[in-house]
Amino acid sequence: MSFFKRLFILVIGFILSSQLFANNKKDELLFYIGITMVKPISVLAKEFEEKHNCKIKILQGGSQDLYDSAKTSMIGDLYLPGSISYRKKNLKDGLLLDTQFIGYNKLALVVKKGNPKNIKANLNELTNPELRVALGNAESGSIGNATKKILLKYGNYQEAILNTLFLEADSRNLTASIKNDKIDLVINWYATTFWKGNKGFIEALKLEDEYSNKSILALNLLKSSKNKDLTKKFMKYASSKRGKDIFLEYGFLDEDDYLNFDKVIIK
Repeated sequence: MSFFKRLFILVIGFILSSQLFANNKKDELLFYIGITMVKPISVLAKEFEEKHNCKIKILQGGSQDLYDSAKTSMIGDLYLPGSISYRKKNLKDGLLLDTQFIGYNKLALVVKKGNPKNIKANLNELTNPELRVALGNAESGSIGNATKKILLKYGNYQEAILNTLFLEADSRNLTASIKNDKIDLVINWYATTFWKGNKGFIEALKLEDEYSNKSILALNLLKSSKNKDLTKKFMKYASSKRGKDIFLEYGFLDEDDYLNFDKVIIK
């Protein structure tokens, strides 16, 4: 066999093997997910990976920090902040495209399991000097932003801030401060008290609807997505019956929300 014929066979073999490798390579998606919603999204992502032979990587953090990362890097496929307000205020940038409703975030006072300090479900408790209080930082995450909004409406934001021992960057750290017995009281997302790793240590004191800051949660397709069709399929899966069941289980929907799910329209 001549040298050129052997070379031709080697080249063809290399091309075929490269194509085979490319065909076997899984599509990859990158999701930016606010910390509170990571658990249900992780469940759905794992199921979606198996159905569509793909790989989903989840970056978690504070909603504004995540958006800033997505905007700066222009890498990624999906963004889920802890409030619809992050879509509204950033829509002008052109990074956020299609959207899909999946549930609600709402606030609650959160205390140690059993409420040993007998704290009342009242926002005035945040100004009680006998309690160790922490709040979310309004500059870094959706929980801090929502807390500031509600306490300004209620009229005790400055007093509550002055009564805090420290500010936390996000909902995860607020939960940890209660579990580690550093703090007696925080405002956090109601859904965090449903998590398997939390429900044995913390509990929610429900607020009146007027002050729970019930906020729409919506998936956002990113302009930077390299696989928009596959990302849209995930968005559809997250809003399917299976998705609704998961969000109900994790406290992002109640029975009424579930029944009226398809009536929610996001512009």
